[in-house]
Amino acid sequence: MRNTNRALNRILLTLVGLVLLGTGAALIAAGTLPWAAELWTVTASSVRDHARNLAGTAPLPEPVRSWWLVLAVALPLVGAALSAAWLACQGGGKTPRLAEQSEGTAGRTVIDAGLVSTAIREALKGNTDVLSTSVSAWESRRGTALQIRLEARKGASTRELADTVEQLLRRTDAWLGHPIPALVRITSGARTQIAGSRRTK
Repeated sequence: MRNTNRALNRILLTLVGLVLLGTGAALIAAGTLPWAAELWTVTASSVRDHARNLAGTAPLPEPVRSWWLVLAVALPLVGAALSAAWLACQGGGKTPRLAEQSEGTAGRTVIDAGLVSTAIREALKGNTDVLSTSVSAWESRRGTALQIRLEARKGASTRELADTVEQLLRRTDAWLGHPIPALVRITSGARTQIAGSRRTK
């Protein structure tokens, strides 16, 4: 229900995990295997010498000494700033407002998500096939959307429950004056059924 790009998140997490895993494996190998420790020492010495030679190609007055040092400090700072900006652009998650409409000089009308949540729970309260109900509003790519979770009694028809919720959502749409995207998740023991996927397109 978020605006977050899940595929991109998983790719980034995978890359970070692989880097951390490789670094950890290299450190363990350097501490336990003689040839790995020798390779680590030679590589570190070579990198240090290369960095000193590179620093001399773009000198600056003391105490900075080199433009490459400025670049080495600036790159992580820029990366941190870009990461913070990217995180700020991610989905807002839950929201207390389901709908809002401006009415010019008359002000604006705000419909609280809790109102719809209470109405749906009360409508399903007398249904013996429903053990518990959870309703929340989330920010999605197409605006605010509802997420409805039902825990069905064992042996209950999830198809009938999905139809019941669909009718409630149609009444909610008619009351609001426009359709609200919704994700309905019905669980019954180890089984899970997701209904109303067409509403979240």
